[in-house]
Amino acid sequence: MIAHHIPEADVIRQLDTNTATGLTEAQVSERQAKYGENKLREKKKKTNLQRFFDQFKDAMILILLAAAAVSFVIACVERNPKEFFEPLLILLIVVLNAVMGVMQESKAEKALDALKNMSAPHARVIRDGKEMVIDAAALVPGDIIRLEAGDFVPADARLIRSVSIKSEESALTGESVPSEKDATAEVKENAPLGDRTNMVFSGCSITYGTALAVVTATGMDTEMGKIANLLEGEEETQTPLQKKLAQLGKYLGFLALAACGVIFVVGIANNIPPLEIFMTAVSLAVSAIPEGLPAIVTIVLSIGVQRMVKKNAIIRRLPAVETLGSASIICSDKTGTLTQNRMTLVKAYLDGADEAVAITADNDDNICNLLRYGTLCCDGSVVFGEGGEEKHIGDPTETAIVLAAHRNGMPKDDLNRDYPRLAEIPFDSDRKLMTTVNKIDGKNVVIVKGAFDVMAARCTAGDIENARRVCDEMSENALRVLAVGYKVIDEIPATPTSDELECDLTFMGLVGMIDPPRPEAKEAVAVCRKAGIKPVMITGDHVVTASAIARELGILLPGDRAITGAELDKMTDSELDAVVQEISVYARVSPENKIRIVKAWQRKGQVVSMTGDGVNDAPALKAADIGCAMGITGTDVAKGAADMTLTDDNFATIVDAVREGRGIYANIKKVVGFLLGTNIGEVITVFAAMLMWHTSPLLSMQLLWINLVTDSLPAIALGMEAVEKDVMERKPKPKNEGIFAHGLGIRVVLQGVMFAVLTLVGFWQGTGLPLSDMFNGVLLDDAHELNLMGGQTLAFMVLALCQIVQAFNMRSEHSLFKIGPFGNKTLNLAALGSTALMALVMFTPGIQNMFGLVYLTGRQYLIGVILIFIPLVVMELSKLLGLIKHHK
Repeated sequence: MIAHHIPEADVIRQLDTNTATGLTEAQVSERQAKYGENKLREKKKKTNLQRFFDQFKDAMILILLAAAAVSFVIACVERNPKEFFEPLLILLIVVLNAVMGVMQESKAEKALDALKNMSAPHARVIRDGKEMVIDAAALVPGDIIRLEAGDFVPADARLIRSVSIKSEESALTGESVPSEKDATAEVKENAPLGDRTNMVFSGCSITYGTALAVVTATGMDTEMGKIANLLEGEEETQTPLQKKLAQLGKYLGFLALAACGVIFVVGIANNIPPLEIFMTAVSLAVSAIPEGLPAIVTIVLSIGVQRMVKKNAIIRRLPAVETLGSASIICSDKTGTLTQNRMTLVKAYLDGADEAVAITADNDDNICNLLRYGTLCCDGSVVFGEGGEEKHIGDPTETAIVLAAHRNGMPKDDLNRDYPRLAEIPFDSDRKLMTTVNKIDGKNVVIVKGAFDVMAARCTAGDIENARRVCDEMSENALRVLAVGYKVIDEIPATPTSDELECDLTFMGLVGMIDPPRPEAKEAVAVCRKAGIKPVMITGDHVVTASAIARELGILLPGDRAITGAELDKMTDSELDAVVQEISVYARVSPENKIRIVKAWQRKGQVVSMTGDGVNDAPALKAADIGCAMGITGTDVAKGAADMTLTDDNFATIVDAVREGRGIYANIKKVVGFLLGTNIGEVITVFAAMLMWHTSPLLSMQLLWINLVTDSLPAIALGMEAVEKDVMERKPKPKNEGIFAHGLGIRVVLQGVMFAVLTLVGFWQGTGLPLSDMFNGVLLDDAHELNLMGGQTLAFMVLALCQIVQAFNMRSEHSLFKIGPFGNKTLNLAALGSTALMALVMFTPGIQNMFGLVYLTGRQYLIGVILIFIPLVVMELSKLLGLIKHHK
């Protein structure tokens, strides 16, 4: 079927569908089985086996495996069964590390896939005679879909009816200007994509107008699907923080390798077997180089993002999580975000009356006529379920009018049938008007609905001055006001324009609706203030209405200013920069105004979050540091441009997201501090021991086991730490602040030194020798082999377990006993698991021998326990004395 060339009736017939009722559920099920999901083929994912082998691409791991292989060959040649254990054990630990790496990567990928599914586009479809919103992936050929400005086109479709529709098709055709579409156009069979004006294509977006269309192709059968192979090369990008940490890892890697080189040379100089000291040096490099740090950060980010989903914020891009912690300005829409978005029509004013009257279920005929005209000029609808529950589809201001008419005995479907729509000019945020032409009592009646101040200039009949007074009174009472005007025309223009239809109108009346502030918004605004974040209201509403709500919520404080978009337009950028910090409310703004507001704050060095829902908001959402799209009222285009989608359109959710963002960033700092501190401790321990005593306090498999047991589980558990209660009492993080700010870098090094000192003391106490003998090199004598093994056993125990204790210390800059030492259940389990694995190795006969460990005396174990808990005492004293300052 050549959908763009054959007549519309033939397309409908060949697809076996109905333009009025759509497909039946039976037809949908049959076609889903035949055509599959409406999705493009995704880039082939790595299998777990591929991921497993990827873990061995690191050069140091390969060197370690080569060393183990050489050790194994030597053991075979010498036929010494005891020598088999070490290479086999190293291989086992490396494999376990690889398995853990695979599990971490899989977990991160699943989390990100879940987010991708949650932000998947939807489609408005007619099935079994009912209009519904479904996942775009569920569409099948023959589905009847509705499209309007701001929608992504969910599948290739032939237009059935269209009104001034334009589609942005640059992704497909390269055309930078939106293409005009026409359902009645006749298109040649061999016409290129850009000339198929009666078709819309998957992956493109509607920038203007409305349409009804029939789906002709889905998934890989769409025009976008045909070039899907070209789209599969998208590389996975790292967040700025991950890139910095990867770079840091390389620098630390070079330092660790240099230290390991010195250790190897010292070992050779002291007659330690070359293979043994080589494997110790390489094992230290593998353990000390934080090559897994970016991966663990990804997991922490993913865990945090999943937590945000539960609080109604869907993050589309991981870097946004880092930026959220720095947000210092939140620019928010009023309607539905700061307010409840439950518009209820409460007042109506008829031209010529003295005052507005209340809306009830039995208003008089004149008010009903105003509601009738208002409803005919609405695209929104209200659907009633079996239990009588209302489902509002479309703009809340329109559904409020539709519901008021319904309650007065005028269902919208009946009105549309009795007074059919003949033409229309869709609403846009520049005109702030919507116009329809309806056949009413045999006449062509133009009905215009929109903002009063715009409408007033276009009316030539009616008491505009009295209406203005009533409009101001309604606005002062925080009502949103829409005006309705009309005129009768003889002929309907072939191409309706604003200049032709939206002029010489008769003013009919006003409708006022209330959208009360959300109860939680006031508290959220107070939290913002406490957190050093300035909330700013940006709305298309009347300045008086906006100011009343902003004052009630605490956004507009004494001394703050409220200005209109018109006033903003008169300001130069430098004039705006001079006063932007005083302005808390912007009313009657255009999408262009939003971009200017964002850039003015950014020039002040602020990190700006901006909300938006319309197709014209997309540039402002992209310009903002954090673009927040509305999940309920937001268009697909707005969601595509945003970093974050609010599934409940709630201002409090933005504040919660900032709180979570700060918490996630704080957790990443904790993880980085913990991992680098422990790794630096390992390097200093072996390096210092080799220089002082010419022997290693830890064997290669002991280092690898510590790396396996203490690095992965506690680090990830630390990343799952709950957000601290006072996180929103701190000032926002400056835009360019590094992760090691506020003394974290110095603390990491000092903590590494602390681990090294404790481990070296443990090694000395484990040998049972005087310190002077150790400096004289007696540990190199075979006669003192048991002393050496005792020292290595206690060093192994102290280094591993004091790192586990340190994971608890890193939970907060507050005292551990103030926040509750065991508040992180995941960390408790990780610590128990790691301790159990250590006990298994230290006390299980056979396994103990394989790791080169021995039983110690009771006194030595007691010394070990004391050393293990010294980090807790040191960190608590540091917090108490203010050496670790809590960042405010």
